[in-house]
Amino acid sequence: MPVVRLYRRLMAAASLAALMLVGGCGGDTSADTRGGDDTVMATMPPMTATPTAWPSASTAPAGLLPGMPLPLDPHDLYAADRPDLLSDAVRHDLPRVYVPNNRGSSVSVIDPATFTVIQTVRVAASPEHVVPSWDLRTLWVNSDRGNTLTPIDPATGRFGRAVRVNDPYNLYFSPDGKWAIVMSEAAHQIVFRDAHTMAVHKAVPVSCDGVNHVDFSPDGRYFIASCEYSGDLIKVDTEKEQVIGQLHLKAGHPMPQDVKISPDGRTWYVADMHTSGIWILDGDAFTPPRFMATGAGAHGLYVSRDSKYLYITNRGEGTISLLDLATGKLATKWRIPGGGSPDMGGLSADGTIMWMSGRYHGVIYAIDTRDGHLIRKIKVGAEPHGLLVWPQPGRYSLGHTGIMR
Repeated sequence: MPVVRLYRRLMAAASLAALMLVGGCGGDTSADTRGGDDTVMATMPPMTATPTAWPSASTAPAGLLPGMPLPLDPHDLYAADRPDLLSDAVRHDLPRVYVPNNRGSSVSVIDPATFTVIQTVRVAASPEHVVPSWDLRTLWVNSDRGNTLTPIDPATGRFGRAVRVNDPYNLYFSPDGKWAIVMSEAAHQIVFRDAHTMAVHKAVPVSCDGVNHVDFSPDGRYFIASCEYSGDLIKVDTEKEQVIGQLHLKAGHPMPQDVKISPDGRTWYVADMHTSGIWILDGDAFTPPRFMATGAGAHGLYVSRDSKYLYITNRGEGTISLLDLATGKLATKWRIPGGGSPDMGGLSADGTIMWMSGRYHGVIYAIDTRDGHLIRKIKVGAEPHGLLVWPQPGRYSLGHTGIMR
């Protein structure tokens, strides 16, 4: 039975059973968890820092990854990402935008209330992304050529001592919170590590080139990763920790980038920077996808806070396309005045501002999501890349620049 249908059938029974379970996973991290400035946006009703989970295979619904938190809504994977729906785990964290300057070997810290850079911190060479941990208590700066992960305490904004990790181009977390999953692009590996200590558990070799971006199936059982330099997609079994499928995209010179699953869990989208659009596929069947043109240099993918639109950044032409997820058609396109290079980023907690790095212009764009107009352009370091807006709604993080569930 396809994963999505099985998943939905199980959720009705699972929701009732979850009331009898006690909250599950979690643990200490290297970051201090003291409270900070509490002048953040409205919060959701009190909830535990770690959502209800199925602690073992014997108690997990058949088909759901053991230890994975139950969804809020089986029909919408992003139901926990609604505007200002901040959990207790993050509601006292400092409102900040953390910008890794890839060629600048630094992180610019922006106060979103004033649109100003308030701090620039040196980190190891080639910081690529700033990634929230599964339990939301540590933010990790990925420096792939510097071979380190640098922790940030989101409650205080303090940067900690870097942890030695080989080639961490990108960082994700298994849906059960057990493993940090490092995309070691240069090493041609996906490395499963302890989510807190970062000790190596298992290195999985991949036969494609440039493995980097990921999203997970609704039941957490598998994830799909893009390989930008060989033009491939790979499917990985989360629990068995092994590659179970590989597809080569049928285009002249495909260069797949960000990966995102639809709110209903039925459809996967993959941005393609060279072919300039998105690939649309069935993740369960993992059959050849169809292509939709969006704009030159399609790169980043982000779901709106109401789950209605997929934002697609077209880095090569300075635009952002909006895909209507209900109709499957492009709704509109926003243009950055004077041109730009929108790369990667995220949404404000209330969803009204898109914060996006301008990769080849050394700036950050703050864009109004209500009409697409540019609110502010902020100068940062050289080649800003995967910035993180914090705090964000959601109960736990699957990694990257905030794939929240």
